[in-house]
Amino acid sequence: MAFIKSNPDAPDGFFEAEAAGLNWLSAAEAGGGARVVRVESVMPGRIELRQLEGVRPTPDAAADFGRALAETHRAGASAFGQSPDGWHGPTFIGSRPQQCVPDDSWGRFYAQQRVRPFLDIADSAGALDSRDRFDVERVCDLLERGAGDDGEPASRIHGDLWSGNVLWTVDGATLIDPAAHGGHRETDLAMLQLFGTPWCEEILRAYDESFALRPGWRQRVALHQLHPLAVHAAGHGAAYGRALGEAARSALSLLAG
Repeated sequence: MAFIKSNPDAPDGFFEAEAAGLNWLSAAEAGGGARVVRVESVMPGRIELRQLEGVRPTPDAAADFGRALAETHRAGASAFGQSPDGWHGPTFIGSRPQQCVPDDSWGRFYAQQRVRPFLDIADSAGALDSRDRFDVERVCDLLERGAGDDGEPASRIHGDLWSGNVLWTVDGATLIDPAAHGGHRETDLAMLQLFGTPWCEEILRAYDESFALRPGWRQRVALHQLHPLAVHAAGHGAAYGRALGEAARSALSLLAG
């Protein structure tokens, strides 16, 4: 049985980008990576996916997902900002376009392609006050000078890994709706923590046991949440703008300290 999403007014390449991201992530499954919903067909304005049947998540399923997500990340990418293999069109998070231009610096990529592009939109919507924007820009300045580069290679990340994009099925957690690209693996983990993923601590514990995170990763969560908070400030109001400012100040205390 198939699940069909369609929108004749979708931007050019919208569903095709989703399919490319799903296929790129699913290529890691053979090595133990996370399950990914199957793409049955895609065309302009329409994507057909294999129907999934949801179940209640359990601690064991969460731990399995943590280990599998580690293998997806381990599959890697050629650079930060790499698009899914074979895809040369636009990329999106939700309905918003975002760049994927390869870069050897995670900090520069993250600041220039994942945080700054959403600030003017949030500002114009009245969701970002001057102090919060100033602090976010200060973080971006530091990142562009290499403050966030830590020697981690680019990982194959989902890129929009909030709880609604992890479906719990009889076969285990299954990924949907990616904004897949080459990124920092801590970004996916930080987004899982942002919106109440079930059994999140079990996911994180199993992930860390399988693919050890660098010391201090919990202190870097706010830094890696700047992107999703900026996206939400651009479309969902001032509460997210305030959260973005608070995250920026936490990141500043880490990067500038």
